[in-house]
Order: sequence, then C-alpha cells, then structure tokens
Amino acid sequence: MSFFTDKKEVQRSATALGYVAHAVSLIASYLQVPLHYPLRLGGSRSYINDHASSIDPASSDLSLDTTLSANVKLAEFPLFLEGQDTTRAAYAVFLLNKDIEQLLNFIGVKSLGPRHVLANLKELLRSVQSSEYIDT
Repeated sequence: MSFFTDKKEVQRSATALGYVAHAVSLIASYLQVPLHYPLRLGGSRSYINDHASSIDPASSDLSLDTTLSANVKLAEFPLFLEGQDTTRAAYAVFLLNKDIEQLLNFIGVKSLGPRHVLANLKELLRSVQSSEYIDT
C-alpha cells in the first residue's frame, strides 16, 4: 500500500474500493448470501468488519456458547488510506477479497487468488451476468 504517494492517487484508490465494496454488497444481497466480513458502506469512507476474538485466556470454561458470544467483538477496518494505518487498510482489502471469494465459491467459480481483488470482482460479475447463471 505504500506505493501510493500522490494524494490524488490515495483518494482515487479509496473511491475505487468504495465502489468495489458497494458492488460486493449488492451482489451478496442479490444472491442472498450473508457476507463473512460485513461491510459498512460510506462511499470513499467504507469499512469492513472482522469478528475478532477477545476471549480472555484466563477463562477456564470456554465451552459455553454464551461465554463465547459475549466475548466476541467486531473490529472495523478502513477501506481507505488517508489518515489510516496502512497495515489496517491492507488487511481491509484482504478481507474484501475474502468476501468476493466467498461469493465466487457460492456460485461455483474458482477464485484467481488472494491478491487479485479487481480480477476476482470481474470474474464474479461476468459469472453472475452470464446466461448460464441467469438461466439456472
């Protein structure tokens, strides 16, 4: 993510990621698939959520579902760089790609890999709009 040096490039990347997040959200809604990593859409200020575990290791009885559900919190990661830690933003892009991979798996299409967010989105859009998928 450090290859963005120009402020306009950073703003364009945030806008692009906002569009990708919105497209993923719309496709998930269309397919009626709840995303593993839910999105909070906000245009160029969109976020993605991860269910980060905050379980206390000192807790002796972790077998109860109520204990586990009470100790899980949402961690929110920015899908933009401006004013953010680049590691958190990179992780957000990784999670967004995992959502795209989830949708690709749902429709039976293989992902192109973890570093190909736009290529995976293109494949998802192509597959969902194809006559083979629409006719089924």
